[in-house]
Amino acid sequence: MHQHLIGEDVEVGKFYEEIEKAKGYLKSQDIIIVMGDFNAKVGDERIKVVGPSGIGTVNERGSRLIEWCQINAFTMTNTWYQNHSRRQWTWKSPGDRSRNKIDYILIQKRFRNAVKTSKSLPGADCDSDQIPVMCKFLIKLKKLRKAKANPKFQWTC
Repeated sequence: MHQHLIGEDVEVGKFYEEIEKAKGYLKSQDIIIVMGDFNAKVGDERIKVVGPSGIGTVNERGSRLIEWCQINAFTMTNTWYQNHSRRQWTWKSPGDRSRNKIDYILIQKRFRNAVKTSKSLPGADCDSDQIPVMCKFLIKLKKLRKAKANPKFQWTC
């Protein structure tokens, strides 16, 4: 059992290394959205990166995800919106004995106000114990204008 946990820690470490590597290819002005099955429970305690609509108590992977979000200035979109209870959870155990929120959509904090809603979609038929998560956001991008070139005149007498 202990050996299994060590193997999981290595895999989780590699996962975060891959995210960092992918971020290295992006420009600082790019909008970065990270989403997926983190198998992390972040709880329902409101902190800067986690909203009050989490589920349960924080586990080890949840602590690691929270720490990564804090270091990288990301927020977990689907913990900030109070939805109907069936739109909160993203995974259910075999036999439907328990439900948890372990899948997240992360966005840079500076774009947090652009997010209009984030929730799970329990009605989607994807033949899995995982429930898809969606996020709607509205970002207004500036239109870049080229500077007008002032014509230069040569005056000769």
